[in-house]
Amino acid sequence: MAEGGLATGAAETLTGAQAAMLQAWLSPAFPIGAFAWSHGLEQAVEAGQVDGPEALRAWLEALLRHGAGRSDAVLLAAAWRDPDDAGPEALAAALQPSAERRAETLALGAAFARAVSAGWGVATAAAAYPVAVGRAARAAGLPLAPLTRLFLQGFAANLVSAGQRLIPIGETDGQRVLAALLPVCEAMAAEALEADPEDVGGACLAADLASMLHETQSTRLFRS
Repeated sequence: MAEGGLATGAAETLTGAQAAMLQAWLSPAFPIGAFAWSHGLEQAVEAGQVDGPEALRAWLEALLRHGAGRSDAVLLAAAWRDPDDAGPEALAAALQPSAERRAETLALGAAFARAVSAGWGVATAAAAYPVAVGRAARAAGLPLAPLTRLFLQGFAANLVSAGQRLIPIGETDGQRVLAALLPVCEAMAAEALEADPEDVGGACLAADLASMLHETQSTRLFRS
């Protein structure tokens, strides 16, 4: 891999070891506690806004295109390109729409930093989740383009898993939802590679409101 490709984020080719590392880091099974957070989905299910596979697919597609999926991908790319820049880290924490969502990104980022340091020998400081991932991946020499795609796929997979438990839907329906979202992950990753932190913004008001209302929901399985 040419150094120029790594520096610009244009490189696409992964070695076998790099692919295995990315798949492990961005799997819902990576030990960061992602299973405990629903990103407001629990409240949406409680309110009847998400009541089946198609509603789950539409909710998650909106998050990917217009919400935290897109914003986090942009901030991840910025952190990868300049790990010493404090701007993406500040934005990632400050722009969260609720206390629970802020706690979610900070808790996941801190756990990720601990896991990659202790388990993989990649030292990175605790930060909001996408920023921690971007910095660690750059330190490990992992190229940006596949990193961003797999990051978004992991984001979607974790929330599909939450939807399976909450709605509930079966595993087959869950896989159909995830398969339908893969082209969206691809498109949003490509968009994030051309963006910078000034392009961060969202329009997922229903999801933002759900994350606020979740704080007072009487029965909860998830922390957000």
